[in-house]
Amino acid sequence: MQRFFVEPHQIEEAKHHIHINGTDVNHIKNVLRMKCGEDVWISDGGEKEYHCRIEELGDDEVLLHILYAQEPKYELPNKIYLFQGLPKADKMELIIQKAVELGAFCVIPVETKRCVVKLDAKKAEKKVSRWQQIAESAAKQSKRMLIPEIHKVMTYKQALEFARQLDVKLIPYELAKGMKLTREIISEIEPGQSIGIFIGPEGGFEEEEVAKALEIGAHAITLGKRILRTETAGLTLLAVLMLQLDNE
Repeated sequence: MQRFFVEPHQIEEAKHHIHINGTDVNHIKNVLRMKCGEDVWISDGGEKEYHCRIEELGDDEVLLHILYAQEPKYELPNKIYLFQGLPKADKMELIIQKAVELGAFCVIPVETKRCVVKLDAKKAEKKVSRWQQIAESAAKQSKRMLIPEIHKVMTYKQALEFARQLDVKLIPYELAKGMKLTREIISEIEPGQSIGIFIGPEGGFEEEEVAKALEIGAHAITLGKRILRTETAGLTLLAVLMLQLDNE
């Protein structure tokens, strides 16, 4: 069943109605070719989702009738922020798609010293817009209750400053040793704590960058004896965290 996201003001629970506006109208009518009487899921970005039936198909609005609402608790109990060093080519699109599927709350593209890709303001804005569309599509497909934010591109210094507020910071590093310690660090994360994951680009982080992350309280951890690509490392850690944190 198709899933769409709306703002809270589009929901009229007393009248059992939800109003779909914007680009989703064209998607429903002309791309999916849905008809009156078909069912959809709706989320307002909170904990509740609505099972609805299409009642009217207008030029600028689709009117839905609410059949019932529920609180399925699809989201992880922790907000995970993925600080991803800008990779080459279109790898970021894959990373964002899979990070959303695995439960990331926010993806933050980061310019580090070893980044090959350099984006000026105009290109960065266009890329972020494209990445946000990918995040929305992945959120719909994977039954997320919210659309994870794709943040504007940050410098590494800005990313560290942003991460100061987070409860737990993890930085996989190829020189880190001790899988036992890594397991202990991850097992001690409590429900509700915010988590930041720092992933380097191709070539990884410089030692100075790792040191600065440790200064703000990050834990250098290992993901095993093998060297993982930048598009693999973050997703691996997200999968581990999902297994650890999702106790439902």
